[in-house]
Amino acid sequence: MPSPKFDIQAQPGFSFVALFTFFALYLPIAALVVYAFNDSESLSMWGGFSTRWFVSAWNNTAVQDAAWRSVLIAVWSAVLATLAATMAALATTRSPNYRGLTFKYAMINQPLMVPEIVTAVALLIVFSRIKVWTGYSGLGYLILAHTAFCIPFAYLPIRARLESMDLTLERAAADLYATPWKTFRRVTLPLLRPGIVAGFMLAFVTSLDDVVITEFVKSGGQDTLPTYMLGQLRRETTPEINAIATVFLAVSVLIVVILFLLNRRRQ
Repeated sequence: MPSPKFDIQAQPGFSFVALFTFFALYLPIAALVVYAFNDSESLSMWGGFSTRWFVSAWNNTAVQDAAWRSVLIAVWSAVLATLAATMAALATTRSPNYRGLTFKYAMINQPLMVPEIVTAVALLIVFSRIKVWTGYSGLGYLILAHTAFCIPFAYLPIRARLESMDLTLERAAADLYATPWKTFRRVTLPLLRPGIVAGFMLAFVTSLDDVVITEFVKSGGQDTLPTYMLGQLRRETTPEINAIATVFLAVSVLIVVILFLLNRRRQ
């Protein structure tokens, strides 16, 4: 006689644990969003509904500069990380298994396994020597640092997409005398596009909200929006920080919705 199907929702305490987890995750975020519309200058005392802090953040030149710098770094880092991740994914999924392949997987995903502070200190040491040798101290170091950290985030969805693809069409293109480049451009790339888009957006969000690596690598006057917010929290805190964080949250939700719609359309 077959055993009854296990149903986790029927287990004692499931509803309590689920609700507790839900509120623990989202109640602080809800409080942050609510107090972004607080008319008072206090973070803990409600003074009425107002959008003054969104207007204040919008008109703040320091916020504008930091936001533009964050987007610029995130776009370049996501583009470079996605290119590198695509090539790495192709090399590790379109070649026969050999000794050392698992080691390459581990090296590509190394930033995910090593504490971020270790990566930040290592990049600080390397870039500090390069700055001394070259005299250059621009945003290129932040872009390279974010690229190195974002590669595994872009690599995982691209590799997953490649592993789920049927090789029949690629083999058929090769049988029809298509060159490897033409096969990639006409067959592989269109099928791989959802994974590339997902990898790019994941790398973009990861770069956009990074604090630790940016704090260690940046030079003077190169604050991104997260490091600017961290600096403000150390000085004078107003609901303007809540307003900036709320916009960050809205951007993240928008990116998730776009990814969901793209995947749904593909299916």
